[in-house]
Amino acid sequence: MSILGCGVDIVETERIAKAVARTRFQERVFSQAEREQLAGKGTQSWAGRFAAKEAVMKAIGTGWSRGVGFGQIEILTLETGRPIVKLSGTALEISRTLGVKEIFVSISHSRDYAVAFAVAVGEEM
Repeated sequence: MSILGCGVDIVETERIAKAVARTRFQERVFSQAEREQLAGKGTQSWAGRFAAKEAVMKAIGTGWSRGVGFGQIEILTLETGRPIVKLSGTALEISRTLGVKEIFVSISHSRDYAVAFAVAVGEEM
């Protein structure tokens, strides 16, 4: 296995707090499963998931280009607390084309900022 891409993102939690207050933003950016996991959690958790989605976009080399959107990147948390990445649509197609087998994500936050780092691993094509 090789590292095929990596990405990092940092966001201000206050900016995400304002956005998350709008249901439309939540529904556009986060899946139903993500919203269920984040229900009752603090702003830092929402901001961390947002940063993780951005980091994944960078790890697969798309950013906002090539038709990849937030809805195609799902960041869920296992019972152990480990975040996992599930891709769909164009994001999944691109990652498969690149030979990505798995994307690992690490999320951290302070009161004011959330940061995430993503590493895409697989077999080089």
